[in-house]
Amino acid sequence: MDRPTASSQDSFFMERVVSLARQAAGEGERNGIAALIVRDGEAVAEGVNEVHLDNDPTRHAEIVAISRAGKRLQSPDLSGCTLYSSLQPCEMCLSAIRFAGIDRVVFAATKEKVAAKYFVFPKISLAEFQAAAKAPFEILGGLQEADVLTLYREGDE
Repeated sequence: MDRPTASSQDSFFMERVVSLARQAAGEGERNGIAALIVRDGEAVAEGVNEVHLDNDPTRHAEIVAISRAGKRLQSPDLSGCTLYSSLQPCEMCLSAIRFAGIDRVVFAATKEKVAAKYFVFPKISLAEFQAAAKAPFEILGGLQEADVLTLYREGDE
């Protein structure tokens, strides 16, 4: 199978995600992770990590964005959407992405180059997650990775 490649649209939306992540980190709230959901070339919803707001460990940026996209589109089915994230989605977020039917995931920082704290099941690879899924979905990682690595290297986002 061919490795997916980034499009100019991917670069455009990843710039937005990187900007959101940096902005959130600059606010000093330990929430410098950002996600954006796109359908048909249009940004549908975005989110940043909100774990610290309600002490809710499930309020990762990806899940916040999925929740907002479902509300905006008035459907839990996000088929045809791409999720962009500043950090490789964790196992919980990957599950939520698949429950939502999101077909494509593009992210910046890869698991191998960030602090271990971001992954509870570090031995589960993206390839294994893809193989176990009910339906195929595309993953493209490492896009603009250098732009966000300093946010996640120590786990102090």
